[in-house]
Amino acid sequence: MGGSTNMPTVLITGVNRGIGLAFLSHYAAAGWQVIGTCRDPDSAEAAAAVAGEHAAVALRALDVTDSAAVAALAAELQGTAIDLLILNAGLMEKASMTLGALDADSFRRVLDVNVVAPAMCLQAFKEHVAASERRVIVGLGSVLGSIGGNDGGGGYSYRSSKAGLHAVLRSASIDLRDSGVTAVILHPGWVQTDMGGEGATLSVQESVAGMTRVIEGLTPADSGRFFTYAGEEVPW
Repeated sequence: MGGSTNMPTVLITGVNRGIGLAFLSHYAAAGWQVIGTCRDPDSAEAAAAVAGEHAAVALRALDVTDSAAVAALAAELQGTAIDLLILNAGLMEKASMTLGALDADSFRRVLDVNVVAPAMCLQAFKEHVAASERRVIVGLGSVLGSIGGNDGGGGYSYRSSKAGLHAVLRSASIDLRDSGVTAVILHPGWVQTDMGGEGATLSVQESVAGMTRVIEGLTPADSGRFFTYAGEEVPW
């Protein structure tokens, strides 16, 4: 399942719903080899339906917060070149958003899923990406994690976690430069998902269509940068 000009390979975390599911569908339809992970593929009916329609799509069970499981999957995929690694799995919890009502356990869960887990995934799969032709790593960040853009306050755990993820990808862009890897943060916009809510302004399809256009246009000079789904640069 090695990456090639004819059939590049993408690994996407959190494909059971929302943005991850839309990425899965997009790259499956585009003829890529797709490795999609989620905690329980047996209950991910929509993702399973995509896999059922496309022979090049494989769903794998993975709890991204289980670093041993992440390392085990990376070992199993040794020799598989991953052209594009999309660190999509994320968590938002209302119990750790508002000053005066912060819950420490909730806060730690958000940091574990949104910062520690993608850092461990990036570490586990960096050699797979470096061995590919395209060599791209994308972290799904947020303008809410922009310190320069924070003029609204609140959102403590989510803002902190996304700022942390941004730092991870920025450091990776420097550490992996000699391997030819391009590492960026993408903000998907305010998207109509379980997390974004019904008041969101973008459909999942519009967001992913924009992000995949940005991904296709990336060059090594873009490594370490922070873009919106529309390709606009965001302050750190």
